[in-house]
Amino acid sequence: MVRVNLLPERKLAKTRGAASEPAQLWIVAFLAAMLVEIFVLIVVEKVKRDELADVVSKTQAVQAKIGNITGQIKDHDSIRAQLQELRDREDAIQKLQSARTGPTATLMELSRILAIGRGPTTDADKLAQMRRDNPTAAFNPNWDPQRLWLTTYTEQERALKMTGFARDSEDISELQRRLMLSDYFFDVKLLPGAKVVDDKTKLELVKFELSAKVRY
Repeated sequence: MVRVNLLPERKLAKTRGAASEPAQLWIVAFLAAMLVEIFVLIVVEKVKRDELADVVSKTQAVQAKIGNITGQIKDHDSIRAQLQELRDREDAIQKLQSARTGPTATLMELSRILAIGRGPTTDADKLAQMRRDNPTAAFNPNWDPQRLWLTTYTEQERALKMTGFARDSEDISELQRRLMLSDYFFDVKLLPGAKVVDDKTKLELVKFELSAKVRY
């Protein structure tokens, strides 16, 4: 009869079983870490895809705006030419209108200048300050315009010339002052004159000539 001692074998099996448990735990931990890493990568990829989709959407919106603006300005030169043509027409119409009404306005202003008790159209505050600073630079409200009369009045391209007679040089100076103060006249210049004797009245008069530019 043969007897076999199995006790050492049982101990060896228990020892092997105990040694395999840590290996199994390590494998489980490794797989779990892999799963976590894969999950994190999936989440990160989704976030990046969403960011990329947002960037692409914004880029497309910007490109659409650029395309819209490009379409609007593609005829820019043509539009500018049309606007310039309209401005030129408007300027021409305004010049024609001024040419029709301007001379009438300057003649009305001249009639106010040569009217008794009237004077040039000017800023009231400016005139008051002038009277305080230099009274001789302001016009004389008591001047009698009948001491002076005009014989010619010509205007061409807003350049004015007038000639006439006056009782004395002070009357001519008064007319010049009023023209210089007026809002309608500027660059007023007194040209050389001469003393003459009127054939009818035999009075000594001063013949004068003034040049100026008109504003309208």
